[in-house]
Amino acid sequence: MTKIILLDAVGTLFDVRGSVGEIYQQFASEWGVDISPVTVNKAFFESFKAAPPMAFPGAEPAKIPDLEFEWWCDIAAETYKKVGVLEQFSDFRKFFSELYDYFATAAPWFVYPDVKPALTKWRDSGINLAVLSNFDSRLYPVLSALNLVDFFSDITISTEVGAAKPDRKIFAAALQKYNCTIEEVLHIGDSLTADYEGAINVGIKAFLLNRNTVSQPEVNQFATLLDCSNCHFI
Repeated sequence: MTKIILLDAVGTLFDVRGSVGEIYQQFASEWGVDISPVTVNKAFFESFKAAPPMAFPGAEPAKIPDLEFEWWCDIAAETYKKVGVLEQFSDFRKFFSELYDYFATAAPWFVYPDVKPALTKWRDSGINLAVLSNFDSRLYPVLSALNLVDFFSDITISTEVGAAKPDRKIFAAALQKYNCTIEEVLHIGDSLTADYEGAINVGIKAFLLNRNTVSQPEVNQFATLLDCSNCHFI
C-alpha cells in the first residue's frame, strides 16, 4: 500500500487565476505599457518553454533566491521583448521586482476545489504527503497563504536540489527524506514528461493528472485528485 504521496504544485494543487498574460498585462498597464493579455500570454509560454531548467547545481544556498529572481526576470524580459514593448519600461528590473513579489502571495493563485478534500482523505488515512516541484522558494509562502502547507510533511523544490523533474536526482532527493521502499511511494502531477514519465523512469508509481481532457478516469490518468484518491493502488 502507498505510504507516501509526492504531489506536484502548480497545475496540480493550485494554478494562476485567469492567465499569466492577464497579470502581465495588468502590471504593465500600471507602468504605462499597453499590451494584449492574449498576445503576452502566448509570448510568456514560448519564453518559459525555451528557458533552461530552473535548477542551479552547485550553487550556494544563500545565492539561490537571487538566481531564482534572475531566472524569472530573463523570462519576463524575453516575454515583453517578443511583444515589442520591453524598451517602454522606464525601469524594467524595478517593474519586474513588483511582479515577482506578487506571485509570492495568494492573490494570483487559486486552489483547485478537489485538492483539500483529497489531501484531507489521504492525511486522515495515515498517508504522508509531500510536495515535489520545479518551483522556486516562493512556493513556501504561497502554500502557506493558500492554507495548504499544513498538509505536507516535506517540500522538495528543484532550485534547492539543483535538478528539475524529470531528472532522477530530484526524485532521489525526495525519497531520501523518508524511510520507505520505492514501492510504497506514489507521485501525482500534471506533466506527462516531468511528472509521470519522470517518476516511472525511477521506479515510482505515478498518476497523470489531466484536468482538461479526461472525462472518465483511465488506468493511470485522472481528471481530479478525488478520482486519484479512489484508486485501489492507494
